[in-house]
Amino acid sequence: MKKVIMIALSILLVGVLAACGTSEEASTGSGSGENSDKKVLTMGTSADYPPFEYVDSAKGEEIIGFDVDLAKAIAEKLGYEIQVKDMDFNGLIPALETSQVDFVLAGMTPTEERKQNVDFSDVYYTASHMIVSKKGSGIESLEDLDGKTLGVQLASIQADKAEEIGETVDMTVENRNRIPELIQEIMAGRFDAAMIEDTVAKGYFEKNEDLAGFTIEEAEAEAGSAIAFPKGSELTEKFNAELVKMKENGELEELIVEWFDSK
Repeated sequence: MKKVIMIALSILLVGVLAACGTSEEASTGSGSGENSDKKVLTMGTSADYPPFEYVDSAKGEEIIGFDVDLAKAIAEKLGYEIQVKDMDFNGLIPALETSQVDFVLAGMTPTEERKQNVDFSDVYYTASHMIVSKKGSGIESLEDLDGKTLGVQLASIQADKAEEIGETVDMTVENRNRIPELIQEIMAGRFDAAMIEDTVAKGYFEKNEDLAGFTIEEAEAEAGSAIAFPKGSELTEKFNAELVKMKENGELEELIVEWFDSK
């Protein structure tokens, strides 16, 4: 009788363990339904750059924008999901180098200096620099910045451009981490002007009638924005191939119209 009881208990125990194992395996999946097999990639960005990447507090805390939609579109084609990580712009390349993020989409220009530390995709969007100031400031040309204080975002292409302009115009250049900080400094009278990408600046003009600006005329077109990856990342070639397809089939142009022509 004891043997029969022991055998029955053993069978019961095996059944319980099997059930637990099945439950644990089900709970460790990366997602549910068709997305369960997808790997998650972390996208680094600086969510202060509408319409590229920003938070619309009236709609929630989610980071949205052109770059976010572009990342999701490419990732979907490659079988990935995207997790967006917000940080200061000057911390994006270090984040790539230390594997905190898998790639960066943040309106970043592929300068020669940056190419020493990270790899880039093809350019996906090109814009121009704009000098933004208060209406009536009298700043209508680069020469008008003489003796003035110009704000730029730290580690941005505009910071490099300001240094170049400073070779011929006697002005003070100050850095801030975020674009809204530059606008705040202008409105508070601490900065006379700021240099911001034209697409981004137009968004601030729509929100604040006290702001005005002019586009800097360039002898050569700016390098534009590209996706950044760690050196030697296999994602560079994969993302770039999909980006080329989106350019050819019109998907990229549709996203540009959606985010820039209607915002």
